[in-house]
Amino acid sequence: MLIPFKVEIMANQFSAFVNKVNKAPQFMQSFLLTTLFTHKVKFAGTTGVKIEKITHQQTILSLKNKKSVQNHIGGIHAIAAAVLAESATGIVFGMNVPDSRLPLLKSMKVSYQRRMQGDLKAIANLTPEKIQMIEQQDKGDVIVPVIITDESRQEPIECEMEWAWVSKKR
Repeated sequence: MLIPFKVEIMANQFSAFVNKVNKAPQFMQSFLLTTLFTHKVKFAGTTGVKIEKITHQQTILSLKNKKSVQNHIGGIHAIAAAVLAESATGIVFGMNVPDSRLPLLKSMKVSYQRRMQGDLKAIANLTPEKIQMIEQQDKGDVIVPVIITDESRQEPIECEMEWAWVSKKR
């Protein structure tokens, strides 16, 4: 049985910036968040990942099925889809890692279930219990769930992203 508790959100530099952007007019938020992220994570920018929403508990990202990310059969390439999943989970995880700790992708498992149709959408979530663990422990790891859907609203791939954190060396 889970004991209910209130998670007090600790800000890090990234989450403080996101919180400011989330107060900007709605039409500017996605552009500003995507620009910040792709400036810091250059490879995600090459795929065209777009950030739709960021909170401490959830991120929503999308990826258009455009020629630069297509495979030989016209769908989004497997690696571009994996970058979408990594980005979605990494952002929600990164929102909660204190600045004194270093976030690291520990493992990535991606199972391709069927051909991807059209654009992709990724939704990654963290529970209050996982957020509390990230904030309170000096090191550890968590599985960050992500659901990837395509234009048919089906889940063409299943992903499991394990993120870890350690104290930064001074």
